[in-house]
Amino acid sequence: MRGPLVLIEPYANRLGGHHQRTLVALAQARPGSLVIAPHGIATEAVRALREADARLATAPAGLSAAGQRVFRSHRWPRRLRRASHQITLIARCLAEASALRSGRRLEPGADAVVILTASEALHGAAALLGGQPHLRFVHEAVTAEDAVLRLLGRLARRGEQRVIAVYPTQAVGDQLATVFADVPAVVGAFAVDDGHRLGDTERDGGRAAFGIPAAEAVVCLVGGWWPYKDITVIDAALDRLKEPLHLVVTGSPLDEAVLQRWQSLPNLRVHTLPGPVGDSVLRLVYAAADAALVTRRPGTGKESGLVMDAARLGVPLIVSEHDDALTARLHGQSWALTFPAGDPDALVDALHTVIRQPLDHPGPQAPGLLGMQTAVEQADFLTRTFAPLHTKES
Repeated sequence: MRGPLVLIEPYANRLGGHHQRTLVALAQARPGSLVIAPHGIATEAVRALREADARLATAPAGLSAAGQRVFRSHRWPRRLRRASHQITLIARCLAEASALRSGRRLEPGADAVVILTASEALHGAAALLGGQPHLRFVHEAVTAEDAVLRLLGRLARRGEQRVIAVYPTQAVGDQLATVFADVPAVVGAFAVDDGHRLGDTERDGGRAAFGIPAAEAVVCLVGGWWPYKDITVIDAALDRLKEPLHLVVTGSPLDEAVLQRWQSLPNLRVHTLPGPVGDSVLRLVYAAADAALVTRRPGTGKESGLVMDAARLGVPLIVSEHDDALTARLHGQSWALTFPAGDPDALVDALHTVIRQPLDHPGPQAPGLLGMQTAVEQADFLTRTFAPLHTKES
């Protein structure tokens, strides 16, 4: 049995997504691990962590939360909004440093120290202020450093050799390597395969929960409607449906005006569960569906938790061809339909295909095809990746 990990997850308080699921799975793979949740943690995750014999530390992170709220309204001038992003990056760095110090004090002999959702900036500063070498899962680059942050980054550059960035996809790695060329990095999927595939009983229960007859076609649309998701192409495709379809929608935020328009379409019945929702509800949504629909704008290369969920649970996919690497992996799979990103005619053709003949369910090999490891394999990967930092620190 390997030793415990220190797992830091700033988003542990958020329902939905795969932040909590990966956190819990890793803690279960390494009993006795220390979990640090700077913003608190959702109740359902607490229960699972206790069963895994994990230790849990939470602390208020008011500065980081305040930084994220400042100037949130899009009515502010762009320059001021960008300034608020810099405040948020500094706040996140300070919160990470505080969590790292807690981890060093509470579990000094951990096999690996990992920030599961790390900031995309000030990598070295977090290591120096936190006094702790660590791994950093950087999921995407939401904003860029301005002059002041670039100066802080240069002052803390020696700390960059005390971290290793873990990028979930090569596309994210390529993007951030142009800015942080000196930060050591590896590429590895964030989502893990917990082996909890949907069964026939759950699928029947999902249909019953939404009152959908077994013979009628269902597609689910999961997750908040963020700018990188192409809701416009879905809107146009649904307006062109020629055959009946149920659409189960959950997530936050959602556009109520768009949902009302969909409710009025003649061949569509919409079932809405405003989010965020817990994992047990998400399983019901996926269980009810003949396919999960994932549409993104061209060039979006970050890991899709929705694609990973579908493969992990055994749910067929309809996916836009927004990411060349993902499209190549799905090519030829009987459980996945892809269509050109931004093409509503191609999307409605895919929807009609699923309505007429359900796709195969992904088999147990599907998660591996997408680069997912089991929780035990992921914990071992993190331990091996952290080892050089531990040796250098010693």
